[in-house]
Amino acid sequence: MEEHKKKEYEDIYKNYAGIVYGYLLKKCYQEDLAEELTQETFLIALKKLDTYDHTCKVSTWLCGIANNLLKVEFRKKKTVELDENHKVENHMNWDSVEVLKLVHGLTDPYREVIYLRLAANLSFAQIGEILGKSENWARVTFYRGKTKIKEGMQDEDTM
Repeated sequence: MEEHKKKEYEDIYKNYAGIVYGYLLKKCYQEDLAEELTQETFLIALKKLDTYDHTCKVSTWLCGIANNLLKVEFRKKKTVELDENHKVENHMNWDSVEVLKLVHGLTDPYREVIYLRLAANLSFAQIGEILGKSENWARVTFYRGKTKIKEGMQDEDTM
């Protein structure tokens, strides 16, 4: 890498890494994922530095790369963004009154895990920590609760 380009890249990283990380963290609420995607963003930026045409701010260009990486990550996890503050797992409409009634009717720990996951946007690791259980326990409990809700929705459809 030419010395000039190396210096330009280092300056970009120094000036914008915090912005990209903050942007990603605001969108995904997961520090580890935001950190990982920040690094991937700058790897892509390094490869594409010659294609940056200066028609937008550097921060806009970098956040665009970061946003694309985040969308790919959400697709991998089958998570769809509703807006900046909410996610829906596996395309279930968690905003539906019927679904919320079914969630409310669940017994604990299912109800509590689902509320912490959806209302507070907590990771499974955070939920496990709060409830004194493992990340895997939180993940399995969420999945089982979601299954009970789907079964309840099917029961309502047959009535």
